[in-house]
Amino acid sequence: QILSVAKALSIQAHPDKELAKQLHKSHPIAYKDDNHKPEMALALSEFHALCGFISLQELKDMLQNTPEIKEVVNAEDANQLLQVNDEQNDGGLEIKSRLKSIFTRLMSASKEAAAESASNLKNRLQREKENLVLQLEKQYPGDVGVIAALFLNYVKLKPGQALYIGANEPHAYVAGECIEVMATSDNVVRAGLTPKYRDVGTLCSMLTYKQGRPEILKGFALNRYTTRYLPPFDEFEVDRCLLPGGESAVFPAVEGPSIFVIASGEGAMLTAGSSTRDAVVEGDVVFATADTEISVRAGRTELHLYRAGVNSRFLQIL
Repeated sequence: QILSVAKALSIQAHPDKELAKQLHKSHPIAYKDDNHKPEMALALSEFHALCGFISLQELKDMLQNTPEIKEVVNAEDANQLLQVNDEQNDGGLEIKSRLKSIFTRLMSASKEAAAESASNLKNRLQREKENLVLQLEKQYPGDVGVIAALFLNYVKLKPGQALYIGANEPHAYVAGECIEVMATSDNVVRAGLTPKYRDVGTLCSMLTYKQGRPEILKGFALNRYTTRYLPPFDEFEVDRCLLPGGESAVFPAVEGPSIFVIASGEGAMLTAGSSTRDAVVEGDVVFATADTEISVRAGRTELHLYRAGVNSRFLQIL
C-alpha cells in the first residue's frame, strides 16, 4: 500500500508468531489473526520515522539532560541506568532490564503525569528547538508518546531508501510518503500517539529492547532501471523501477504472485504469451500470477513503478 503520513501514526510494535497466537486466542477482538507482521517502508519522498531504541550513550545523555523524564519514570531507576557500564560481560542483559523498567514506567504513567511532563518538556524545548517533540506534542497534546519518542531513533529516509521493522520492535511513522509492504496480518500493539486501543502492558513486555540505529536498505541494481530491496523476511521483496520515457524493462517470471503499483507516469504492460499491451497510468495496480513474465514500456515521460512479491531468497530454498 501507499502511505501518505501528514500526522504521526501510533507508537506500536508487531508481535512475533508465537505471541500473535497467544494474543489472538485471548483477545480476538483486538488481535484478529494469529500471524506476525514484519513490514518495510520504502520512501517515495523524504520520510520520517521513529524506530528502535537509541544507543546506551544517547540514552544516558537524554536522561541527564531531560529532567521531565525523571519526574515520570522515577529518578532512582534513571540513576541506576546511568551507572550501567556497556562493557559488562552479561550480553547487555542489565541494560535491557533497566531500559525495560524505565520505559514501562513511562508508558504506564497516568494521563495527568504524562500531560504535565509533556507540557513542561514543550515549554523548555521551545528554546532548544527540538522540532520533532514539538510537532508531536502539537498533534497529540499531553500524550505519553511525546516523551517516549525521545527513547527512539529518529530516522529520515531519502527517496529510494527503505526501513524494515521486525517483530517486537517499537516504531512510529512520523511524516512523508512511502510504499509499505508487510506480511498478511492486522496485528498491531499500540501504546502512544493514538486515540485507538492501547495495550501498554503487552507492548512493554514484548519489546526486545535492542539498542542502536536501524539498518537502512538502499537496494541493489537488477538492471539499469530497477533496484531490488530484500529485507530479512520470507514474505516479501520490492522492486523499484524508474523507467525513462520510451524505454522498456522486463520483470522475469517468478514462482510467486506479484503486485505492480504505478506511482507516476504512464506506459504499457505486456504479459508473456499475450499480444496485447495494456495501458497503465499513475494509480493503477496490476496483479501478476506466478510464473508470469511482465514487460513494461514507458510513454513519453518517465514511468515510476513498484513490484512487490514473495522474497526470492525464500523461493530458492523451497
